Amino acid sequence: MKSITKIGIFMDHSKARIIEFSDEVKETKIIESDFTYHDKVETLKRSESEMNNKEQQKLSSYYKNIAEIIENFNEVLLFGPTDAKVELYNFLKNHHKYDKIKIEVKNTDKMREDEQHHFVRDYYKKFDFKKI
Repeated sequence: MKSITKIGIFMDHSKARIIEFSDEVKETKIIESDFTYHDKVETLKRSESEMNNKEQQKLSSYYKNIAEIIENFNEVLLFGPTDAKVELYNFLKNHHKYDKIKIEVKNTDKMREDEQHHFVRDYYKKFDFKKI
C-alpha cells in the first residue's frame, strides 16, 4: 500500500514555502519567482505590454517549478493571501497528470513561518482518524 504524502504550500506571486507533512511538519523548502521588482521597473520603461509578457513567462516558470514538486505528493494544501494559489490550482487542473492528487485551496492572511507550519499541521490533523 502506498503511503499518503501531504504538503502545504503558502504562496504569493514572489515566493512559495513548501511545508511537507507526515506525522509532524517537516523541513520547509522555498521556491522564488524570477520576476523581481527590478525586472518590472526595467521592462515597464520600455512598454507595459512587454512587462506583462515577461511577468507571465516568469510566473509560468514559477508555477512549473512548484508543480514538479507537487507531482510527488497525494494531497496538497495551497494557501496564502493572494490569488497566486488559485492561479497555480488552475495551472495544475489544465494538466491531467495532477488529476489523482487531492488539491485544496484556502484563503488566509499573511502568516509568519511558525503560523504556516501550525496551519498545515492543524489542517491535516483534523482529517487524521485513528483506527481502533
